Amino acid sequence: MVWLGYAVMCLIFGTTFLMIKVGIDAGLPPFLSAGVRFLLAGAIIFVWALATGKVRFSLLWRKDLLPTGIGLTFGTFATLYWAEQHVSSGLAAILSATGPIFLLLIQSIVLRSKASRSSVIGCVLGFAGVGLLVAPNLSVETNVLWVVGCAAILVGELFYASGALYAKRALVRYPETSPLALNAIQMMHGGILLFVLSLFTERVPMEALATGQGIGALLYLTVVGSMMGHSLFYWLVARTNPFFPTTWLYISPLIAFALGALLYGEAVTWGAVAGGITIIVGILLVNLDAILGVRSAKRTQGAAVQAKQAG
Repeated sequence: MVWLGYAVMCLIFGTTFLMIKVGIDAGLPPFLSAGVRFLLAGAIIFVWALATGKVRFSLLWRKDLLPTGIGLTFGTFATLYWAEQHVSSGLAAILSATGPIFLLLIQSIVLRSKASRSSVIGCVLGFAGVGLLVAPNLSVETNVLWVVGCAAILVGELFYASGALYAKRALVRYPETSPLALNAIQMMHGGILLFVLSLFTERVPMEALATGQGIGALLYLTVVGSMMGHSLFYWLVARTNPFFPTTWLYISPLIAFALGALLYGEAVTWGAVAGGITIIVGILLVNLDAILGVRSAKRTQGAAVQAKQAG
């Protein structure tokens, strides 16, 4: 069941980038559609958590949970949704996989946490991969918005990394509250902020909201992407360890890239393939210590079980 859940989660997260693109191309305003997705998904999960006693209603008004919503939902997806007006879903997925690299940089530069050699090499490779993806288009493409879109996704990953670090504090501060409920609260906070941004920056075309393509993409992202995907993520954290589920970042970008090419006719170049592989290798190196730590812990646990059985 763990491996089945993991496979389904990777497929879900791999398809969300393409579905964002489908919704945007159908005419859905990026900030409004992102706001609907996360506010609705968060509200449904929060109501369920209230009904099952997994969360207190008063937590919804705690200001110390707002930064998590700003980082993980508002900053990350405001930039991603806007950028997918101008870049392919495959490229957006691969650029989004740089989140762990920014996480390491914040820990090293801001929090003064010493980084290992493999992590530093991974960061260098990761940014080199971004260069391989972006550089060819910088020389041949005249669309400035494409360049700005790529930069916006990277800025969004800075928000994501900051939000992930702050989320760890929230989990420690509220140990009695279900992580799933805390995630619902941050999605609601981020969704409200996306609504406010849409109110001041977007015109809502009613004809786009009535199309089957736009509604289908929005429902898929809300139910499958936000509710099912994130629920599976937290279920896997509970059943395994905090690191294992995050390895979707290495697999889903390749799924998104392939789906974009097969179903949406997005161009695939050798430079993009090389850049994607380089980014993934860099991310693996950034997390090498965590990978080895998980393997060592499993060996230790297995040895303890064997010793207990022998005794």
